[in-house]
Amino acid sequence: MALWLTEVLGGTLNFLWPNLSGGFGGKVVIGTFDDVKLMNSTLPIAEGFPSYVQNAHAFIVLIDPSRQEFLPGTDTTGDGTAMNVRPLYQRCPHLGCKPNPCLKNFWLECPCHGSRYDRLGIKAAGTKYGPAPRSMDRFSATVDKDGVLTVDTGKITLGPLPVALGQPGIIPPKSPTGCI
Repeated sequence: MALWLTEVLGGTLNFLWPNLSGGFGGKVVIGTFDDVKLMNSTLPIAEGFPSYVQNAHAFIVLIDPSRQEFLPGTDTTGDGTAMNVRPLYQRCPHLGCKPNPCLKNFWLECPCHGSRYDRLGIKAAGTKYGPAPRSMDRFSATVDKDGVLTVDTGKITLGPLPVALGQPGIIPPKSPTGCI
């Protein structure tokens, strides 16, 4: 009986203990911009299309595609402008579904209830663009001197409020029609 109780207690504690050694919930090394392009070689990552990285539960997006690199620095807010990269949490802030990147318009579109975000994760304002209350959440990140991106999936910053299409702060879709 004591052995069984020890096994149950040990298993429970192991399950509840957070994984901070490099998986989701801790720091995940993504790699350089070239590594990210290789992960999704069939997608136009160099044009700013979101790249999905499964072990980080994140979309990695180049902010200014003309620069073609991540810049050294640290960003605890997840904005990433100074580093030219934004790591977005894969969950839609509405109910937690995973938005899908759409090649037609370069936006992220949630298949559950239709919330739509530009390629940098900014939610388009208005009921036409779905019910999500805010833009996609972001992770804290660091780019070292060699251009290697590390995302801290344990530090999430809530996304900003939606922005009306046509206003500064949102990238218009490449096509008026999307994928959903």
